[in-house]
Amino acid sequence: MQFSGKKINSIAQKSILLLLFITTFSGFSQHNKSNSKFKVIAFYTAKNDQAHISFVHEANKWFPKMAEKYNFEYDSTNNWDNLNAKFLAKYQVVIFLDTRPEKTNQREAFKKYMENGGAWIGFHFAAFSLNDSQYPQNWDWYHNQFLGSGEYGSNTWKPTSATLRVESKFIITKDVPQTFKSSPNEWYRWQNDLRDNPDINILLAIDDTSFPLGTGPKPSEIWHSDYYPVVWTNKKYKMVYFNMGHNDIDYENKTNKTLSYTFENEPQSQLVINTLMWLKSNTGKL
Repeated sequence: MQFSGKKINSIAQKSILLLLFITTFSGFSQHNKSNSKFKVIAFYTAKNDQAHISFVHEANKWFPKMAEKYNFEYDSTNNWDNLNAKFLAKYQVVIFLDTRPEKTNQREAFKKYMENGGAWIGFHFAAFSLNDSQYPQNWDWYHNQFLGSGEYGSNTWKPTSATLRVESKFIITKDVPQTFKSSPNEWYRWQNDLRDNPDINILLAIDDTSFPLGTGPKPSEIWHSDYYPVVWTNKKYKMVYFNMGHNDIDYENKTNKTLSYTFENEPQSQLVINTLMWLKSNTGKL
């Protein structure tokens, strides 16, 4: 079979055009893939304690604004049954805003998600557990291994601003002042001393200048000394826990009005953004 020179040129031109199309389309696809947004899903309950409910509502307004600014997608759900492998596969970061999963299958799905390289941010009551309460310490992996804190010990009252001190230079504490004044919060003490755990990297703690911290009325609700971590990470996972997440509420006058907002504090909010950007970068475990 013979081909004319014109036909050969025509075939060559079509081949070149096809190659250019494939190359361009491939480059476009890779560009879109590299610029695709990472996805964040927040779980919440928002049923107990007006201060926690206030924080959840605040967070569900603040995070979408940050998502638009920092180019990520933010979804939230109060359906904890969504804590399953199929649903979690769509998200790179999971947030617990105010509680923890209670069902065995939910807990197993979350544990597997984290062990397979998933990322997590937890706030305040998400770490709470106390035997003989509605939230007993019945999840050893989560409270003792993952968080490292163990059972809840006590808290300050009423919600009070504290001076926080950066304890460890890490990517999320970059450009955050060495000490800064926090938003008012109910601060937690824990059963375990996190300093004794080699897997835990304490990022922020309450500075001594904060004492006495709390106003009572119970003497145990006013702290005068000791060491209190408030932000930390576990080196075995991509995770950060923040003890913040309890807004000040007007309980005294029974108006339940929110008197302070967690994310109105700039250094505090920057820590959360820095955490998200670290998790987004997928640089691996600490």
